Amino acid sequence: MKDSLFTVQAIRQLTDSVFEGSFTGDTAEITRPGQFVNLRLDGLYLRRPISVCDLEGEKLTLVFKLVGKGTLQLSKMLPGQTISILTGLGNGYQTELSGSRPLLVGGGVGVPPLYLLAKRLLAEGKQLTVILGFNTAAEIFYENEFQNLGCEVRVTTADGSRGVRGFVTDALPADYTHVYTCGPEPMLRAVYRAIKTGGSFSFEKRMGCGFGACMGCSCKTITGYKRICREGPVLQKEEILWEG
Repeated sequence: MKDSLFTVQAIRQLTDSVFEGSFTGDTAEITRPGQFVNLRLDGLYLRRPISVCDLEGEKLTLVFKLVGKGTLQLSKMLPGQTISILTGLGNGYQTELSGSRPLLVGGGVGVPPLYLLAKRLLAEGKQLTVILGFNTAAEIFYENEFQNLGCEVRVTTADGSRGVRGFVTDALPADYTHVYTCGPEPMLRAVYRAIKTGGSFSFEKRMGCGFGACMGCSCKTITGYKRICREGPVLQKEEILWEG
């Protein structure tokens, strides 16, 4: 874990509410896809956690949704401005679990952390299917980016305006060896019930500190409580206990 100053390279809008930011700085602590960073924004007490979307040398790419003052402030930053980013947070995805035909399933802003994962798995010679789930066609982003990597991409929309009508579970292929997924909890629950193999589930939780000190993002597993920011955000299928 390291706190460093990063320089904004560009902020671009992907949809009405989703933005992509590229930054340069010390990325040495980011070692696995699925990890996240914590950003300090002027005038705001708590840092904002955002999943790592891509990493190339010192260039860090983050994709985020406008949900409040922090992300709005981030979306308006200009090239050359600097920002404090805490890196190396979370456990990330284990590519060694993938088998030969891994399946990646993302919903909404759960899509970005799967992009770096896809790059790593492809570099290991794996054959990928990627399912991207959204509510409507206007919300779709990164479809072309995954296709350009060489992934088989399936898009679902709840209203049927693009791709398969329905949810990500309506587009599951017949054959896959391990599932990597990230998205809202109702989607994760549905994927958990539908898949036939092991799976790595990345959870989205509200966080205080982001590195395990406050215990604010704890969740119950078969081996006791785990902190999503520290022992997570990725939990394995066999250890998950659904509450409520």
